[in-house]
This record gives sequence, C-alpha cells and structure tokens, in this order.
Amino acid sequence: MTITFGIHVGHLGGPLDELRRLWRFADSAGFDWFSASDHFQESPPQGGDGDCFEAVSIMSAAAADTTRVRIGCLVFCVNYRNPGLLAKSLCTIDHLSGGRVECGIGAGWHEVEYRAFGYPFERIGVREDQLEEAVQILRSLFDQNVSNFKGQHFQLTDARCNPKPIQQRLKIWIGGRGEKRTLRAVARYADGWNGPYIGPDEWTRKNAVLDDWCAKEKRDPAAIRRTVNVGFYMGADARGAARGEALFKAHWGENETRTGYVRGTPAQAIELVADYQAAGVERINIAFRQGPYDWDALEAFAEQVLPRFGA
Repeated sequence: MTITFGIHVGHLGGPLDELRRLWRFADSAGFDWFSASDHFQESPPQGGDGDCFEAVSIMSAAAADTTRVRIGCLVFCVNYRNPGLLAKSLCTIDHLSGGRVECGIGAGWHEVEYRAFGYPFERIGVREDQLEEAVQILRSLFDQNVSNFKGQHFQLTDARCNPKPIQQRLKIWIGGRGEKRTLRAVARYADGWNGPYIGPDEWTRKNAVLDDWCAKEKRDPAAIRRTVNVGFYMGADARGAARGEALFKAHWGENETRTGYVRGTPAQAIELVADYQAAGVERINIAFRQGPYDWDALEAFAEQVLPRFGA
C-alpha cells in the first residue's frame, strides 16, 4: 500500500515565522498535507503563558501561501464553533487555496480550555451527539443548495452556504480513538479517520474496530481513508536524537504511555513507518508543538524517509 506524509502542528505556538517556514517546507519537500490543531491556549500547559494562534486564521494564511499541499485541521473541536460558521469558513479557505481544504472535526477533550473560555464541558456522550449532528450539517452545507436540520443541539432553517467549495467533495475527517461512538460516527458519516498519537499495534486494533462498524453500518470500508498523527522527536543523527528525547520529556514527562511518536534517528523512523504501512495507514502526519523546530531533522526525514516509501 502506498503511504504519503503530512505535517501537523499540534499546538499552534509559533513563532509565526517558524510556522510559515513549516507550511512552506511541507509544500515544497514532498509532503501532501499541512494541518493545524484547534486550541486557544498552550496544550499541554508549559506554564500558561505560551502563544497559541487560532486555527482558522492559520489555515487561511497557509492556504494563501502554498500551492500544492492539502490544508486541514486535526481536529476542530465541535463546541468551539457553530457548524454553520465552520462550513462558511472552510468554503472560504477552499477558494483561497484553489480547492485544497479538508475538514477534520472531533468531540473535544480539553476540559481546562473549555472552562477557561466559558464553554460548557458536557459529558462525552453529549459531545458525541453534538459531533454527529455537526458532521451531518457540514455535509449538507457543503453539498446542498438549501439546508434544513433539526437536532437536539443544532438547527438549520433554509440555510444557504455560498459559494460552494471549488472541489467536488470537500472531505470530512473525524479524529479520535473512541471505539463505541467516535469510530461508529466515522463509519456513518466521514470520508476519513485520523488516529492521534497511537503506535502501529494500537492503530491496527482501532482500525479493525472501524471495519466492524463499517459492516454494521453497511458502509464500504474502502471509502474511508485511514491516517495517523505521530509526534515528531527524531534527530538527524545520534546527537540530534538526544536533543529530541530531551524535548519529548519536556513536553510529556517521564510517564507518557502513548506510543505514537517518531523518536531516534532516520533509520528508526523508517522502521516505524514500515510498521504503519503494513498496518494499513495511508498517510502519516508528523506532528510538532511549538517552534523553533529542528530543521536538520526535518530535512533528514524528507531526504531519507520519504523516498523509501515513494513519496
């Protein structure tokens, strides 16, 4: 199976010139995707005073400053924007990019951030209900001339979303690991699934759960693209790998249990990518927090890892 690569910024901490350099690098170095995250303040917290740029604005800037990569978000929090407003924003960015935008959305998780900005943090079942309603609304607004929807959480009455996207179908991704509701929603409504920060073994298990939901929902599993986000802490050489390990521990501490990270040297990255490819991953997004970034490591990944997989 062919595998492609993207770049994701998991915390939009900047500095802005580094973010701009990063999406330009993605556009020119063989990656096919650039995405933002949807946070209002630093995550995980590193003291509380870090910068955090807003996702729609960053996507707009990246769309206008690139020519080739797909522009997305993995993922928008369903509660931070009315789905009608989100649809309008994404259609606008699709025109700015010449038809390269995609929509990623999830049920939200960052309770501290919710509370800080005055958003009600409902139990997960309610947020999953909101997610399912929002995805249906987005699909309708992207595709239909006039949209009506009456849900428990969101409503549309003769809503018009013009101009429509340039591309024939603006893809909707659902991100998350929840097996009971999130993956069921993927099977019902989404064009793609993104599994965040999980290693090949766990990704394989979650992917099988998604296939089971596809069978239950009578959905062709081949219609759903399968991707993963992995934290990037690789070094160009042994010395760079040591710096990457120090940064990993600064971000996540000594007790991090998730396994979806690129660590070590390019040789180790190649082994990890091969494991993901064997599991059925279609695209790997290497994910960053705040800059400045390790550009030697990035260039080594683009020059040594991507060509091994035909990218």
